[in-house]
Amino acid sequence: MNKNKLFTAVIVSLACAAWGGHAVAATPEAKAAYKAANEQAALNYKLAHAECEKITGNPKDVCIAEAKAVRTYDEAVAQAQYTNTLRAYTKARIKIADANYDVDLARCNALTGNDKDVCVKLAKSTKVAALADAKADKKVIEARSDAREAKRKAEYKVATEKCDALAGAAKDDCVKAAKTQFGY
Repeated sequence: MNKNKLFTAVIVSLACAAWGGHAVAATPEAKAAYKAANEQAALNYKLAHAECEKITGNPKDVCIAEAKAVRTYDEAVAQAQYTNTLRAYTKARIKIADANYDVDLARCNALTGNDKDVCVKLAKSTKVAALADAKADKKVIEARSDAREAKRKAEYKVATEKCDALAGAAKDDCVKAAKTQFGY
C-alpha cells in the first residue's frame, strides 16, 4: 500500500507543477519523449512478463498483475506529461488506482475464507480512497486556479481605478501598464 501513496504523491506533484490552467500545444520533443516512454514501458512489460512465465500458480498471477501495473503507471504518467492538463493527470491517477487494485486482488486470490474476504474489502477500500483523493485533488487545484484568476481580475480593477486619477497620456500609459502587468 505504500507504493500507492508514492504513486499518488508523484502524480499530484506533477499536476501541481505542470498545470497552469490551460493546455499547451505539444512540442516535437514532448511527442518524442511520450513515444519513447511508451516504447520503454512496453519493453519493460515484456521482460517482466517473461520472468513471470518462470513462476507457477498464484505467484505468477501476482507477478503478471504487478508487471501490468508498472506498465500502466509508466504509460499513464507519460500520457499525463504529454497532454499536460489537470484532466490527464487525474485520469492517470485513476488508471494507476485500477492497476493497483488488480494487483491487490491477485494477491487476495492466494487466500481463502474470511482472510480472502477481508483482503478483497481492503483492496476495494484502498481503490475507493485513491479515486476519491484523485477527484478531490482535482477540485482543489481547480478551486485554486479559479481563486488566482479572481484575484488577478480584482487587482487589475484596482490598478485601472488608480489610473482614473490621472489624465491624458499619463492615464493612457497607466492603463497600458496595468493591462500588461495583469495580462489583458
